[in-house]
Amino acid sequence: MERPNSNARIIVFDGICHVCSGWMRFLECIGSSPFQHIPMQSPEGKALLLEFGIDPKDPATFLVLDQGRQFTDSDAAIHTIAALGGPWRLAGLARIIPRLWRDWLYRLLARNRYRWFGRRSSCYLRQ
Repeated sequence: MERPNSNARIIVFDGICHVCSGWMRFLECIGSSPFQHIPMQSPEGKALLLEFGIDPKDPATFLVLDQGRQFTDSDAAIHTIAALGGPWRLAGLARIIPRLWRDWLYRLLARNRYRWFGRRSSCYLRQ
């Protein structure tokens, strides 16, 4: 895999998770997402997760790369919404909630996403 350039805007997400896939579709539906969406099950996604210290076999988060910056957990979710611009920038106000609390809630959902919402048989991008 060729390393993304420093201006890349990428989201590496769990392509078989209903919540994660729904999140990507939401970003696509509300406007032109400024990010390239890469499933973590793809060779490119696995390589990026490994490069940034995330276990691709047991990911507890998704990865956002934006022009040389890296985001995970609740910061990644907030950043992706705020990056849509316009009124979506108000999502950045969620950062006033202490990160410890935001990340605890994020990880609770991440740990239970398959149990609560199930899995897809394949990523919607690869169908």
